[in-house]
Amino acid sequence: MPNSQAYDYVIVGAGSAGCVLANRLSEDPNTRVLLLEAGKADRHIWLKLPLKFRDLMTVMRFNWGYDTEPEPGLDNRSIYIPRGKVLGGSSSINGMMYCRCHPRDYDQWRQLGLTGWGYSDVLPYFKRSEDFPDGDSTFHGKGGELSVTHGDSTSHAHRAYVEAGVNAGYPHTVDHNTLENEGFGPADLTIREGRRASTSQVFLKPAMKRPNLTVVTSAHTNKVVFEKDRAVGVEYRHNGSVVTARAEREVIVSGGAYNSPQLLMLSGIGPADELRKNGIKVQHDSPHVGRNLQDHIHVGVAYDTDKMQSFDEELRLDKLTLAVLNWALFKKGHLTKLPVACLAYIRTRPELERPDIELLMGRVHPEAHIWFPGIRKPKGGYLGCRPTLLHPESRGNVTLRSGNPEDKVVIRHNHLSAEADLRTLRAGVKAAREVYATAPLKDMIGDEMFPGTGVKTDAEIDAYIRSTAITMYHPTSTCRMGIDTEAVVDGELKVNGVSGLRVVDASVMPFVPGGHTNAPTIMIAEKAADLMRGRKAPAPIEV
Repeated sequence: MPNSQAYDYVIVGAGSAGCVLANRLSEDPNTRVLLLEAGKADRHIWLKLPLKFRDLMTVMRFNWGYDTEPEPGLDNRSIYIPRGKVLGGSSSINGMMYCRCHPRDYDQWRQLGLTGWGYSDVLPYFKRSEDFPDGDSTFHGKGGELSVTHGDSTSHAHRAYVEAGVNAGYPHTVDHNTLENEGFGPADLTIREGRRASTSQVFLKPAMKRPNLTVVTSAHTNKVVFEKDRAVGVEYRHNGSVVTARAEREVIVSGGAYNSPQLLMLSGIGPADELRKNGIKVQHDSPHVGRNLQDHIHVGVAYDTDKMQSFDEELRLDKLTLAVLNWALFKKGHLTKLPVACLAYIRTRPELERPDIELLMGRVHPEAHIWFPGIRKPKGGYLGCRPTLLHPESRGNVTLRSGNPEDKVVIRHNHLSAEADLRTLRAGVKAAREVYATAPLKDMIGDEMFPGTGVKTDAEIDAYIRSTAITMYHPTSTCRMGIDTEAVVDGELKVNGVSGLRVVDASVMPFVPGGHTNAPTIMIAEKAADLMRGRKAPAPIEV
């Protein structure tokens, strides 16, 4: 590979946003696009099998494998953070949940002065990328690249969860991705024909046939290259060589909430004092690069059960072997979906305008394993959920460990530093317990596995939360957009203080939306592509 090349656009990061951008920008045959990914190709069979996602969280060949600094609000525990290091980024290793979040989340962005980012404005972009099984409608798209399938809504567990939720006083919704976001109902998943629909598979793979798109894997970007105040390319390492790629139009940073601020700071855009401390020449003093880190945090509530067929039955070695063959040969069977029976968004206080807690229901024990009679026993029956804090007030930050691009960033989430977050998560635990104490679930469960019957008072619940809570792996907002002087990027995702440089990924979100973040990140990339190509935005969909 030559030591210098020229393109129109250089995209750093082939994750949920980068793969979408590479597809949309290369649709113009006269536009040369380079996509750089630090990880490798996504050919491994594990990246295609939906049920394998739990194992992918810990496989370092596909993973950056970050850890936070000790978190004071979580008993000074360091929290493990998996992030995809492979084509498709975290969309190649995540739980495949398709969730647009509450409409109010985007109207909140618009109220900050970000014209064009309200729910009616972004709904067309959600629809553009979607291929929904029930066809085109006001809220859903048909024929897009991203296949969205319904989760299991027919199982005994799902019916019991929904019925108990309704009996406990919560709404029932058949589609969380409409105005009826609140309530108990089935999850939607990014799965196509029994296989994971990562952005690399559905957006990037078809686009790689185009001669004007170049994709380079195992390419670790060192910095953005500037001429005066304009970004003109990037410097990256590949096969032992340092390569410079020139961008005639723009450089796009799409590394995610941890790696995008890192690259900006390595390139001289960030808090000036911190840059100088790490021996980096200041290109633009931008004090809030890496600040405003937000993420969802969750804990477990679960019970043992012998009143329904356990998912453990499907993990018996002989049955699992047949299931894998059924999946590989015919794309059929239970391995083509996730054993997530139900998803719920609830309000813990009636005066709230949107849900503040998610309950992600399941019937697979966290320590479930392959077993066989006489060799290894199954883990046993399980019904549980993860109460998740949707709108945290706590804020963290991402800072450089050094000026060396190969060093991992320093991550401090500061979870539960805001007292309101602890109160809300505590209320989520109580709400989950109330649902399980309601028919028909109450007649199906046995002992409470966790928190456990000994955890009763608010103080005991708080202690349980601090000792066990982890993140939901939805980091956002470290390069947030806005119209104020503290914003890192503007409403068109252009980096303030320089030209020729944008950030396009979850790091630009002003606030973390109340749900899973993969679909919103894809939406941001769809909108960014229109902005970059000078295309008129689709007409808002008023609902």
